[in-house]
Amino acid sequence: MEKVKIINERLKIAQSRQKSYSNVRRRDLEFKEDDWVFWKVVGDLSAIVPVETIEVSEELSYEEIPIAILDRQVRKLRNKQITSVKVLWRNQQVEGATWEVENEMKEKYPYLFE
Repeated sequence: MEKVKIINERLKIAQSRQKSYSNVRRRDLEFKEDDWVFWKVVGDLSAIVPVETIEVSEELSYEEIPIAILDRQVRKLRNKQITSVKVLWRNQQVEGATWEVENEMKEKYPYLFE
């Protein structure tokens, strides 16, 4: 038990030392309206979509439109089978494709199944 107490005390000392180092370098920032702020963003440049190709409505929303069916699968439950299709959406990469219920997609977008 004594060794555990010594370890805990040393951990607390190390944590407080690290906290004091980080607090010296940290400062609170306040911004006012119309201030210019530069953000550093680490991102995948291939995921950037040109804004001109997206049609934004007055409510500042846009509709995703499916382009193609990539795959099809049938999930078997106890009493029924559910058929799903993997849909590639406009302005999305293949990694952004989603699984959707086939019947619903046929109703909304019949041209995909022609």
